[in-house]
Amino acid sequence: MSTVSKIEYRAVIKFLTKEGNTPQEIKKRLDGVYGTAGPSYTTVKEWAKRFRLGYESLEDEERPGRPADSITSENISIVEQIVLTDRRLKVKEISAMSNLSDTVVRRILHEHLGMNKVSARWVPKLLSAIQRQRRVECARSFLALCEVNPTRVLESIVTGDKTMVLYFDPLSKMESMEWRRPEEGAPLKAKVLKSKRKIMATVFWDCKGILLLDFKEPNTTINATYYSTFLTTLKQKIREKRRGMLSKGVRLLHDNAPVHTASVVQIAMKDLGFEQLDHPPYSPDIAPSDYYLFRDLKKSLRGRHFSTDEELKAAVIDFFDSKDTAYFCKGIELLISRCNKCIEIGGNYIEK
Repeated sequence: MSTVSKIEYRAVIKFLTKEGNTPQEIKKRLDGVYGTAGPSYTTVKEWAKRFRLGYESLEDEERPGRPADSITSENISIVEQIVLTDRRLKVKEISAMSNLSDTVVRRILHEHLGMNKVSARWVPKLLSAIQRQRRVECARSFLALCEVNPTRVLESIVTGDKTMVLYFDPLSKMESMEWRRPEEGAPLKAKVLKSKRKIMATVFWDCKGILLLDFKEPNTTINATYYSTFLTTLKQKIREKRRGMLSKGVRLLHDNAPVHTASVVQIAMKDLGFEQLDHPPYSPDIAPSDYYLFRDLKKSLRGRHFSTDEELKAAVIDFFDSKDTAYFCKGIELLISRCNKCIEIGGNYIEK
């Protein structure tokens, strides 16, 4: 029945009830006029009862509980307070606590509070205010160094680090996505774990390419003495591969691992003539090897199976050999934009 038909029926029921007719008599008279299109006996009985009790309106009673328009400044404030108390609450839980519908809660969250529920982002460390300030200071120091002649500074940088390379690293869910027709359905993928077998690769590079690639021998401990010897080898490689670079000055960029900050290593760097660029702790997002080189290396190896150390080492070498000078140059140049971004966001981690 349409809204108009309901009002008409109710008007008839009201008139006949006031005449003193019983619900059975009213139902019979309505059926005589409207036939099967008339209201049911239950409806007639309910409205006849209302009119006998003094109800005058032909409209439905306003239902208790939520107002017709629940998006009020008061309800927006209530939802906001609930969410800020526990940001992990589900919409249904917020709805129950605020006595608002799920739809209204969603509209308040998205349209009025500008909120979306997002997953936590993994970061190397929850930085303190002092650590964030330290990151900003290092970024400003580097940018100040680049002000006069950024190209010359970037060309003087030698950076590197060590990384673990797995025999097998499975593709992520996103990386496994395929183009499929609707009738083909989604592809199936068995859950697999990362391989426990791995090798450690130590890589040093500059804006022209790889300078030194070393695979750690089994059971070899990387201590300060080992690293000092490694830096001596690095200097020899720079002399062989980058003529004139040593005379212009080498700026070494590595992280703040205890091995790198040991006094014997600091003495070795001074003897070798390396200038050390200041790098803040817990900052892989402004270390070229981490945010660029190793990320791409592992992405290229992901999903591939290797049986021996030699196979894995060959794959790592092939990856680096396949890259031209422009590739390595881009990785170093990104330091400038990343330092600017670090300052812009107050020392917090830079999203990928």
